[in-house]
Amino acid sequence: MLAAELIDPMIPALKPGDTVADALDWMQEHHLTQLAVVDINQYLGIVSEDLLLNLPDDQRPIADVMRLAEGVFVLENQHLLEMIAQINEHRLDVLAVLNTASEFMGTASAAELLRQFARDLAIQEAGAILVLALDEQDYSMAEISRLVESNNVKIVSSYYSSAAYGMVDKSRLTLKLNRRDITAVVSTLERFGYTIDAAFASAPIDSIDQERLDALLRYLNT
Repeated sequence: MLAAELIDPMIPALKPGDTVADALDWMQEHHLTQLAVVDINQYLGIVSEDLLLNLPDDQRPIADVMRLAEGVFVLENQHLLEMIAQINEHRLDVLAVLNTASEFMGTASAAELLRQFARDLAIQEAGAILVLALDEQDYSMAEISRLVESNNVKIVSSYYSSAAYGMVDKSRLTLKLNRRDITAVVSTLERFGYTIDAAFASAPIDSIDQERLDALLRYLNT
């Protein structure tokens, strides 16, 4: 989704002449810790609850106390992931959205962005979650998809987390699948040398090693 589609029309914008008390009241009413400050259609920045609560005079206008943050915004055609990157980098509760003429369009809340991200990843859909630990040079989504789909299972969504720079830890690929029983998928991936770091499913997951042990026991009993 794009930024213009994620604006929450219920989140108010403060005016420079609004008082500190006004801002705190709006924040409390909307369960937010930050609000955008706008002069007509010009975005001026974001004011935070932490700053306002430390002021002795709550009748001072916002224009006198706010810290400008003109660079912290997104344009209407930017993607959800770019918005999440901004709120994460700047630790924002709200994010201003501007049009291509740099005019203020509205505000998106961090909470709603994360909810939309969860919906896009199909987190609430039925199915298992599989985490693979792998070296970066071994990452091939095409091959992994082929192996998963060879068991009539589909990858609903995925995301890749690189290992921290200078760390010996492996990168991780998280897969959301459309089936709960993924024993066959785990077996196939392990057979092709992939390391299963974690698996979350309602159905029990047997490792390929257990399958081999069971086969050996059956052979010895014949």
